[in-house]
Amino acid sequence: MTILDTTAILISLAAFLSWVNYRFIGLPQVIGLMIVALVLSTGVLVIGQFRPEIMIPVQRVLTSVDFNQALMHGMLSFLLFAGALHINLNDLARQKWVVGTLASIGVIATTFIVGTVMWWIISQVHPGFPYLYGLLFGALIAPTDPIAVMAILKTAGVPDSLRIKIAGESLFNDGVAVVVFIVLLRLASGEADISAMSIAGLFVMEALGGAIFGLVLGFVVYQLIRRVDNYQIEIMMSLALVMGGYSLASAWHLSGPIAIVVAGLFMGNQGRYFGMSEKTREHLDTFWELVDEMLNALLFLLIGLEVMVISITGEYLGLGLIAIVVALLARFVSVAVPVSIMKRFREFTPGSVRLLTWGGLRGGISVALALSLPAGPYREVVLAITYIVVVFSIIVQGLSIKPLARWLLNR
Repeated sequence: MTILDTTAILISLAAFLSWVNYRFIGLPQVIGLMIVALVLSTGVLVIGQFRPEIMIPVQRVLTSVDFNQALMHGMLSFLLFAGALHINLNDLARQKWVVGTLASIGVIATTFIVGTVMWWIISQVHPGFPYLYGLLFGALIAPTDPIAVMAILKTAGVPDSLRIKIAGESLFNDGVAVVVFIVLLRLASGEADISAMSIAGLFVMEALGGAIFGLVLGFVVYQLIRRVDNYQIEIMMSLALVMGGYSLASAWHLSGPIAIVVAGLFMGNQGRYFGMSEKTREHLDTFWELVDEMLNALLFLLIGLEVMVISITGEYLGLGLIAIVVALLARFVSVAVPVSIMKRFREFTPGSVRLLTWGGLRGGISVALALSLPAGPYREVVLAITYIVVVFSIIVQGLSIKPLARWLLNR
């Protein structure tokens, strides 16, 4: 099966299931799409128990999709750029300490809290489970995905300041969590020395190097587009920035996610207001909003379909339910502690800690990172637990965040 065939099947399925959700179910688009896909997948699995031949074409399509490659080296760069493009830098600057703290210290704290607790729990069932694998699970479950929750919070009347905190944190914690995961994976596979200096060097190389590269890249493309007034060329330049910039960053062992976020913020502010005409801005926004919607539909469809290729036993389900509680508690601690300290110097929306905790949904990046783990005796348990946490997060937290927000804000 060719890439074109697979893509055609997935886009057609995403379009049809989106229509079904919009016409008959009425859930938020990406959450509804994932739920419908999950129900469809479960139905196929049940039928497959009696008619195994039905599973053959389904398995052929799913195995032809490398979820990790599709997201981490395909969709992620576009999604991050589209998200950063519409963040006002002045609004983000006003929340810089909150966003910076949650996206750095928060990610590292979550990694160690979740990693340590889950390492101890899993090692009771699987003796010899390595501590580094516990930390890898902590790192891959740390990044939050605001896609499914941002539109819901907007309709719930949540203040812009809180939405900026959630969106800004998620843009940067994706990059930070990926860097932490890569560093831990290199340590686990013996590619790097386990010393404070080597870890700090890898982190600085990936994170700081990615940020500087993204800033330079954004500046160069800005200088190019301000010399033309043709929206087709300028949109093509933005595509080149995303695709070429992410590939170069990865080739040079820099953080592609952080580079694209920084470049997107630069282009969405400096480039938008000083390098583009009104006509170009309108076309650019429309183009990237469409790209964002389509890729998110594909991403959540794939999350729903992945249940057909992930082994989930009763044991894994039990561990996954425990991991849900541990991840939420770790998220609460990593949010509550810095917010409590910063409340002395700045105001926060009532219920911020609870909204930031419950609104910290896990998404496709967590699944993609779990799928990138090398084959071995511990990969399957980490992958299954990750999938359970992600599905719970998107469905339960995603669907309940709106009533929670209204209750907290109207008390």
